[in-house]
Amino acid sequence: MALGDFKVIYLGGMGRSGSTLIERLLGELPGVCIAGEVVHLWERGVVANERCGCGTEFRSCEFWSRVGDSAFGGWSNLDVQRIAELRASVDRTRFIPLLARRSPAAGLRRDLGEYTGYYQRLYQALATVSGCGTVVDSSKHASLAFCLSQRAELDLRVVHVVRDSRAVAHSWTRQVRRPEAPGESFMTTYSPLRAAREWNAQNGALQLLARTSTPVTLLRYEDLVPAVKPAVRSLANFAGLAAPDTGLAFIGGEGPAQWAQLHPAHTAAGNPMRFTAGRIAIRSDDRWQQDMPDSARRAVTALTLPLLNHYGYLRGTQ
Repeated sequence: MALGDFKVIYLGGMGRSGSTLIERLLGELPGVCIAGEVVHLWERGVVANERCGCGTEFRSCEFWSRVGDSAFGGWSNLDVQRIAELRASVDRTRFIPLLARRSPAAGLRRDLGEYTGYYQRLYQALATVSGCGTVVDSSKHASLAFCLSQRAELDLRVVHVVRDSRAVAHSWTRQVRRPEAPGESFMTTYSPLRAAREWNAQNGALQLLARTSTPVTLLRYEDLVPAVKPAVRSLANFAGLAAPDTGLAFIGGEGPAQWAQLHPAHTAAGNPMRFTAGRIAIRSDDRWQQDMPDSARRAVTALTLPLLNHYGYLRGTQ
């Protein structure tokens, strides 16, 4: 599929904010191919050969083999070390002020062009192999969103996913196993204060991106969960996708009884929820309100107060 014939929907925000659920829901819409967290595909998929969301090891997955052939003439031709070097030189939160400039310095611009070229070729291959006009990347990192926004030929649209900072901070303290990796492997954990700082950085950066020419829409996790169909329909409209009621038949129920019927998907990295298929219940995860220590709650609230207020989390009882 040629450039201009497909678009990229990038899910941005802080981890543990519901992006995997949103990605899986979008993946049920006609013409949408979801890829997981592409930022981690190079290392976890190509190098470590971790499992695809379909359950097959990455290099044994027919879909990803075809994508690698289309994008790079095979994964063996890809210089993953070079991608890692380029990422270190351009794709970091500390570089966002430089990336936000209309005309970055020549050295940064050169590395940026090479780095985002790998993503462009991968997205194009995903669209070609899947036959879909929309590719979803749930990498989340604001810095990568800024990098991709510099590539004018990409039709990039960013969904800024937000969740209450206290819920996010509490979630990051929990130990979650990574089923895609062999042996006992667990997702990274953060202290509440570290999570609060990251929450500020990611969401603040995406607020800045929204002031540029890149299309950005905001979706709160707390608005998605009570009313899934309207939220998905709104995202479909933002992405330029047709989403009539008949196209949302995979979502059913109301309120706390809502559910979604999900098919297996070829996602290269992300939350363990990407392995879930069949009918899933969609309900709010508010364990933090009972389980989070008061001291941690107060500290996270204080550290994230301006954006908590901006996103409406200090109104009512939330």
